[in-house]
Amino acid sequence: MKDVSFELDGRRIEAAWWGPGPEEAPTLVLLHEGLGCVALWRDVPAKLAAMTGFGVMAYSRLGYGQSDSVALPRPLTYMHDEARDVLGRVLDAQGIRRCVLVGHSDGASIALIYAGSHQDRRVRGLALLAPHVMVEPFSIGEIERARDRWNTTDLLQRMAKYHRDPAAAFLGWNGAWLDPGFPAVLDLQPEIAHVRVPILVVQGAADPYGTLEHLHIIERETYCPVDRLVLPGVGHSPHLEATGPTLDAVADFANRLFRVHEPAK
Repeated sequence: MKDVSFELDGRRIEAAWWGPGPEEAPTLVLLHEGLGCVALWRDVPAKLAAMTGFGVMAYSRLGYGQSDSVALPRPLTYMHDEARDVLGRVLDAQGIRRCVLVGHSDGASIALIYAGSHQDRRVRGLALLAPHVMVEPFSIGEIERARDRWNTTDLLQRMAKYHRDPAAAFLGWNGAWLDPGFPAVLDLQPEIAHVRVPILVVQGAADPYGTLEHLHIIERETYCPVDRLVLPGVGHSPHLEATGPTLDAVADFANRLFRVHEPAK
């Protein structure tokens, strides 16, 4: 792993790189979940680099990991803001030339918003792990239980192992999701309809944060080919709970994009 952290608008963004650089091979760009960061991808980046021969870049969004913090409360548009105002500049800063956006949870939503809002020829595909494309009422109960754990357990101390500002990381995410106005914001059907690259969706059938309806909406609303992998008994983190089949699917998807449809340059 190589530290490739950088500054954006005077604020530090933690970033790391595995495998070859963007001038040598395509890149898998990892976009973390609502409570994630670079470190919480664990050994997934190294495994993907070894499986594909491609570069892998992960970064921690502001307020997460070792990146600089943010003011609270986060705006309800925080995923749209990241996609529209930040992600493209991250790709610029890292010299990305050809990539697949690999997003988990909130990160998958950000990937969809980006691809549906930008004509960025660098992005050749989306690999979405447990994406959110709308708010399901049942998932709010799980987010409320997370708030209870924050208030009654040592969750702050455990998150402090990975985040410089664990309160910003947790409260920014939790507060937005529990805001009554959030469902009106997180309706990604318009963005999905404008995606123009192939999509892979990996969904756990036992995900407490989302049902297969998210996958069905993506399949129904996009004009692009959608590959799917539904994993029985798997929850919200398929790359950690079912690492083998999940990474096999992501690697196969990326290899087909770059080695079959688009020979390496």
